[in-house]
Amino acid sequence: MLASGSYRELKVVDIAREAGTSPATFYQYFADVESAVVVLAEEMAARGKRFGDHVRTSTWRGRSGYAAAEALVDDVISFWEENRAVLRVVDLATDEGDGRFANVRTRLLNDLNNALAEAIGEMQAGGRIPADVDPQAPAGVLVSMLVHVAAHRYGFEFWGVRTADLRTSMARIVYWSISGQRPPTG
Repeated sequence: MLASGSYRELKVVDIAREAGTSPATFYQYFADVESAVVVLAEEMAARGKRFGDHVRTSTWRGRSGYAAAEALVDDVISFWEENRAVLRVVDLATDEGDGRFANVRTRLLNDLNNALAEAIGEMQAGGRIPADVDPQAPAGVLVSMLVHVAAHRYGFEFWGVRTADLRTSMARIVYWSISGQRPPTG
């Protein structure tokens, strides 16, 4: 239902009808439409843990590191595509100051940010990343890049930038930012 219209237009009666239940049953579980959407968003955010897991279990050197960067980019893009309607509500409600949705967004992205910072810190300890770089800084930049490009890729396509080119650019930036090395080519 979120994919076909604004969540502000959703009514309890419509949700109950879609679920094959009654409004009274809906109210046994949720105070209002927003509460139900928060639950959907929380379930979605829990599935985002896979991003941090991917970063932590990947090798970030050489061709395998670059393949890990490509896989991370692909996973973020596909996750945003699969959850576009819920993420749109999360972003809108967060921008409007709804702390429930802001917390969901933080839970979705924080583990990825921390995993990237850990990987960058490991490379830094090995001398591949300059000592004066706070690993949280490039990690935050990478998370912002990944989620914003994934969220706005149709806009890029409209302006003639293909998703395949966005994917390659992001994978190169992710790889370089973590490994401190130029991406392998060819």
